[in-house]
Amino acid sequence: MRSRGMSSARGRAFAALLVLAVTCGCTVQTGDGDGDGKRHLPVRIEIPKRSTPPADEDPKPSGTPSSAAPTAPAAAAVLWSRGDSGRDVRELQARLRQVAWLYDGPTGSYDDLTERAVEGFQGKRGLPKTGKTDTVTWKRLKAMTREPGKWELYLMGGQPADAPDPRCLTGRVLCISKTSRTLRWMIDGQTVTTVPVRFGSVGTPTREGVFSVYWKSRHHVSTLYDSPMPYAMFFSGGQAVHYSADFAANGYAGASHGCVNVRDEAAIADLFAQVRNGDKVVVHW
Repeated sequence: MRSRGMSSARGRAFAALLVLAVTCGCTVQTGDGDGDGKRHLPVRIEIPKRSTPPADEDPKPSGTPSSAAPTAPAAAAVLWSRGDSGRDVRELQARLRQVAWLYDGPTGSYDDLTERAVEGFQGKRGLPKTGKTDTVTWKRLKAMTREPGKWELYLMGGQPADAPDPRCLTGRVLCISKTSRTLRWMIDGQTVTTVPVRFGSVGTPTREGVFSVYWKSRHHVSTLYDSPMPYAMFFSGGQAVHYSADFAANGYAGASHGCVNVRDEAAIADLFAQVRNGDKVVVHW
């Protein structure tokens, strides 16, 4: 009876040791024997590791945030603003004319009219109303318009003159180029002044060649077309160099009946005072 009681007590002790091992996850080894005279190998009991943290535990924060904070968009770069000038400004003005935001020019100078036109265009399309042409405004305007032609860019004049014809290099000459639509007043190969000019239409073309001024008429009125021709300098039949109010108002949108029109009244008045009867006139391409 005593031997059976001792074995039972020893069994309960071993069971308690196993429970402790499971709870602590340690390695348990029995003594040299358990009464049967045999040596037993160590008993190793391991607790499985958890792959994910419990629901009430927060995972360790990572070293970097999951998403960057939103940043404000960069301001659009300004291409042109009031006070700028040049060919690019002419194109801007020509395109603004196409969408009826500008009626004057193009002049090539970013003036107050251009600034107000840009501001109106921007406001209509929900862009910041700065009056300055930035990259966003320019992209939107280009998408709504077409590439302007040369005479849209120089609708009111201002185009550079081409080289004078060789026949203009001696004497006193009104050297008139149909290619650049300019008139050079030249004396002995030197240009005194240059003005933009307009010519006749396809139906009433301006004649080309070498002529001479044969008559000047300060307050002339055409008997054929009943239109004023102030500061007229006749060189070929009824064709003359003269001031044109229509050219001053509408630029190259119109044409003459064959005469050479000048839009700058002050310039033609000065020219009229210098030119003499007999001075040469060369009309060329």
